[in-house]
Amino acid sequence: MMTSQYKIDAMLSILEPLAVAAGHEIMVVRSAGCEVKHKSDQSPVTLADERAERIILDGLAKYYPDIPVVAEEAIAAGDIPEELNGCFFLVDALDGTREFVSGRDDFTVNIAFIDQGVPVVGIVYGPVHRQIFCGAGNHAYSAAVEDGKVGVHYVMKIQHDADHAAPRVVASRSHMTPETETYLAKLPGCKTVSVGSSLKFCLLAEGKADLYPRFGRTMEWDTAAGDAVLRAAGGMTSTLDGKPLQYGKRNQEADCDFANPHFVAKV
Repeated sequence: MMTSQYKIDAMLSILEPLAVAAGHEIMVVRSAGCEVKHKSDQSPVTLADERAERIILDGLAKYYPDIPVVAEEAIAAGDIPEELNGCFFLVDALDGTREFVSGRDDFTVNIAFIDQGVPVVGIVYGPVHRQIFCGAGNHAYSAAVEDGKVGVHYVMKIQHDADHAAPRVVASRSHMTPETETYLAKLPGCKTVSVGSSLKFCLLAEGKADLYPRFGRTMEWDTAAGDAVLRAAGGMTSTLDGKPLQYGKRNQEADCDFANPHFVAKV
């Protein structure tokens, strides 16, 4: 049972401009060019990651000073909240850094609010595509972003279409694994689209895909925002035993804090 005293619909009006501002900073850095560094796990990080995350963290500290924040670069620097107390934010200010570094366009800004392990609010913003995807509770929408302003909201509600006998599968462009290939082989006739970052969840929420199997490494900040958007549109992300993917995972026997197991997102 969710116990948050926060008004999740009202959160979107605060998180939207933070995501857009972070996206703008990413594009500024991209235009200027930036050095690529590598963290201890050899994953890439750039000045864009760091500047965008700072914008979001400063905004969250201003509007929600009592809610802990788990942010990718802060965690890498050792800034880990001691207690999450049921409600917390998950932030990946530049999801798809490999896409960004490679000069491709499928990277996003991700902000999610977690309540009792459930992603109940999510913002996914694609700065190049200038499109934002939002979800809160059971309400999801997308909108174009022009001149830093979010435009008309287009409601996303998944309609289950029996005509799609062969599932439309979205897969990771940068993280295809043998396990994923084996899974796809069991879906004869499936149509596969490769795309980067959390936009995969958004394709499902828009009704443009049916399945997103992930049999590779992800962390909670990679998935939470897109997962929240998908759930708000009527979909679900489940572990391989069929249980909803949970957030706030700590002291795991087989993996580090905030690491996800393999999962399948579906409409």
